[in-house]
Amino acid sequence: MTSSSVFFLLLACFATCGSAATFTIRNNCGFTVWPAGIPNVGGTQLNPGGTWTVNVPAGTSGGRIWGRTGCSFSGGGAGMPRATAGRLLLLPLRAAPATLAEFTIGGGSNHDYYDISVIDGYNLPMDFSCSTGAALRCRDSGCPDAYHQPNDPKTFSCNGNSNYQVTFCP
Repeated sequence: MTSSSVFFLLLACFATCGSAATFTIRNNCGFTVWPAGIPNVGGTQLNPGGTWTVNVPAGTSGGRIWGRTGCSFSGGGAGMPRATAGRLLLLPLRAAPATLAEFTIGGGSNHDYYDISVIDGYNLPMDFSCSTGAALRCRDSGCPDAYHQPNDPKTFSCNGNSNYQVTFCP
């Protein structure tokens, strides 16, 4: 491989890989939360005080992260017996109220976009912030930083290559 080929390969990687985002999800609740996300996020069990870090690739649009409570690893009932990406994607998002952290990574002009939504209902207090943008707070179902209806103007922008923090029970 020639030196110019290596240069262009590295340049292409920086152009496409460089705008991925890192999300740190923290559980400050006094109980276990099962955060999940779509697409490219998956899910896990997060005990009180725990954190989970996920990398979301550039070009991800319509992304969502939410926290579920009361899940069970036993019995095979309506609970979530396994916190794997495939299983979580089978769980209906709108089956229960869920406070949503919504995002688009690499949404154009080297910017990301993010918001909190309670359109489908509210279940947990949440903070959602970007390293170069506004910190959004949602403490109850009437939170002013969240979408309550589809036409609410609550979307915020953030520089590309930013890191995000989602905190349950801040």
